[in-house]
Amino acid sequence: MSGLARALVLLWLAAPAWAQPPRAPATPLGGISWTGQPAAGEWSMPVQMLLWMTLLVLLPAAVVSITPFLRLLVVLHFLRQALGTQSTPSNQILTGLSLFLAAVLMQPTGERIYEQSIAPLERGEITMKEAMERGAGPLKQFLARYVREKDVALLVEVTRAPRPRNVEELGLGVLIPAYILSELKVGFQIGAVLFLPFLIIDLLVASITLSLGMLQLPPIMISAPFKILLFVLVDGWNLVVGSLVKSFQ
Repeated sequence: MSGLARALVLLWLAAPAWAQPPRAPATPLGGISWTGQPAAGEWSMPVQMLLWMTLLVLLPAAVVSITPFLRLLVVLHFLRQALGTQSTPSNQILTGLSLFLAAVLMQPTGERIYEQSIAPLERGEITMKEAMERGAGPLKQFLARYVREKDVALLVEVTRAPRPRNVEELGLGVLIPAYILSELKVGFQIGAVLFLPFLIIDLLVASITLSLGMLQLPPIMISAPFKILLFVLVDGWNLVVGSLVKSFQ
């Protein structure tokens, strides 16, 4: 596993180890003393465990909404509808392809989160609160690259948050919804562009069949093989997936 998903899972897996007393004195992880009492300014063990369990529950939603998975899946569904192949490729195939591509694209961000927050936390160099603050930095940088100013302004107005002077002052509560809105817009734009060449084929076939008086045969049945043939000849999967991946680099 790689990317942001690996970082979140490692955070959760590291949590049970904090409950075990050490064999030798060392710097406590997460601000927990060996007597079971939280250090000053830190959360207690039950609160930390509840936090990590909550993060694990929210992990699927995070993978879907704050990674390239959102744009990839929307565009691939539009492509399938444009081809007119109904359920081929299946939803499982499109979801799996989007998931693995998102993992590849999120790997640099996940590695930075691990190096800056999880690794120091495991070594006992920082507390859990500091690890969360450090881990939010790379995620904010990734989200800020793809959000539109219009969407950020809308979320700032809706949440009634103070107007930020720069991206660093934006919270995840503003960046994440703004990122989702921006990705939906981009996904629909790409989907509309993908529809155009296949729509032209549908119009040509419909005009020809109508002029020949072939009213008994649906035009979609005639145009589908031509659309699939065109898509295969231009190596459509390579072009579409390659363009999507490059749009995040």
